[in-house]
Amino acid sequence: MCGIVGYIGNKEAKKILLDGLCELEYRGYDSAGIAIMQQGDVSLFKAVGKLANLAAVSDGFESKGFALGIGHTRWATHGKPTEANAHPHIGENSFVVHNGIIENYAAIKEELIKEGINFLSQTDTEVIGHLFEKNLKKTNDSLEALRLTQEQLEGAYAVLIITKFENEKIFFMKKGSPPLLIGTSKNNDEIYFASSESVLIGQADGAIFLKEDDYGFVKKDEVKIFNHGEEVAFQVKKIEGTRAGAQKEGYRYFMEKEIYEQSAVLVDTMMGRVSKDRIVLEELAALGDLSQFREIKICACGTSYHAAIAATYMFERNSKIRASAEIASEFRYKEPFLSKDMLFVVISQSGETADTLEALKIAKNAGLKTLAVCNVDNSTIVRESDATILTRAGIEKGVASTKAFATQMLVFWMLSIVLAEKKGSMSNEAIKKEIETILKAKDAVVVEPAMHERLKRLSKRYLHGHGFFFIGRDIFYPLALEGALKLKEITYLHAEGYPAGEMKHGPIALADSELFTIALLPKTLLYDKTKSNIEELSARDSTIVAISPSEFDIADDFIKTKVWDHYMLEFFEMMVVVQILSLEVAVRLGNDVDMPRNLAKSVTVE
Repeated sequence: MCGIVGYIGNKEAKKILLDGLCELEYRGYDSAGIAIMQQGDVSLFKAVGKLANLAAVSDGFESKGFALGIGHTRWATHGKPTEANAHPHIGENSFVVHNGIIENYAAIKEELIKEGINFLSQTDTEVIGHLFEKNLKKTNDSLEALRLTQEQLEGAYAVLIITKFENEKIFFMKKGSPPLLIGTSKNNDEIYFASSESVLIGQADGAIFLKEDDYGFVKKDEVKIFNHGEEVAFQVKKIEGTRAGAQKEGYRYFMEKEIYEQSAVLVDTMMGRVSKDRIVLEELAALGDLSQFREIKICACGTSYHAAIAATYMFERNSKIRASAEIASEFRYKEPFLSKDMLFVVISQSGETADTLEALKIAKNAGLKTLAVCNVDNSTIVRESDATILTRAGIEKGVASTKAFATQMLVFWMLSIVLAEKKGSMSNEAIKKEIETILKAKDAVVVEPAMHERLKRLSKRYLHGHGFFFIGRDIFYPLALEGALKLKEITYLHAEGYPAGEMKHGPIALADSELFTIALLPKTLLYDKTKSNIEELSARDSTIVAISPSEFDIADDFIKTKVWDHYMLEFFEMMVVVQILSLEVAVRLGNDVDMPRNLAKSVTVE
């Protein structure tokens, strides 16, 4: 998730761009850059790392009088964080910033190279500028060149382009999930661009929210928006509120915002990897022949460990390959038995988790092939692994992980199908069915307002008592673990996750009316078995909260989910339910949801 800013007007452009990027730095901080045009001359500044580095390299530069500029803060999807890979990217006479993914960039790049175009970066973004210039030479019309470029690009993107041929205009395109806003002023003498409304507060008076397939250009006193060749009308929304509030986009907490973002980030995770009939994970090429692996061992901590346990169910069920999950802090001290036919997988949201990194080093020293599933490109774990699948969850500001876990689960689901295809453990028809279901995952995590409101009302009944049991069977057991972790992280209430069948082997001794049981009761997987376990707890007077698509009469509270035809879609919807329940209980208790006590986002110590 990258950040984009743009400006046209008579104010000092560098300050406006840098201030805007500061508001967006939470969206990406591995590199940044700005390009400012005055009278056809462009000043370009780029730097790796935090924005302070960009401010340093551009120190001493100021625009005077009319200027236009674009800026970008990067969260890498293609290419390492280097100055060459930082935006803006350049063509012969054009400069481009881009948020999103160009799915067909490799094919376009190959064609452009054959035509004599030289590329300076490893990014997908660079093809945009070269393709635009190719179309401009063909049409001699910037707007038509932009339209043709949008037609040829596949993927999801928000793009700004400036070109020396039109030195009073900024061109734009939008498709898919990346947001792009145009900020307007009362006097019609300034125009702004941003990825978030927070950038526009205190600068612009109104905002235009660009829609799917919009493209066009702005001048100092003019906005032109087109869609599929036709000029379209637009509405200007008045900008209100504070910058801090706008970053949260109306949500009370970043954690709440991130729960609602899960549908969009699952789309980003699938982008360029999942089509209607195939899953392609190009990142796996670095591992060589996948059929060499007879076992998978996954190492992680916290929420990522719960994703690891869930992944073992998918690998054994779908891929028919032996799989195990290890807590990294234990693995590094147990003198583990490792074999060369084992694929060693590490999971980390930050890519800097100390215990997981040490486990990775053990595997590498043993000569194993290693795969990282991570959200931060160029993090230490990514650099140390043989291959990496980036989860593309974007910046997660809430300490209690939500959308990072969702994207990890989706990556492992996709990986299990890729391995199944490679090993021949699933029929072509079964694989096709799985892919059809994977494409529906984004729908299963959409937060229904009525559901959220019900959980908000229920939360007031679960503020006291002596603890929570989250229970589930099969892959819903690690989801129970994750639900319990979410609750304890932000409410500070005691919670445990258990396999539902384990209740009668000891934990049921705690059952009484002050023990709250959160029961995950999917219809598609072991429904009757789990139902029986819940009834055992109810008979001991435990207070039951049942989460299920089917009515459950003995439940004290019932949260009805949708009817799905695949257990993973039930998994994703129930994941959202336990996240929101934890959020609302924490809010009722008056806790700081985003920054719970004693916890940090990236655990870089043992």
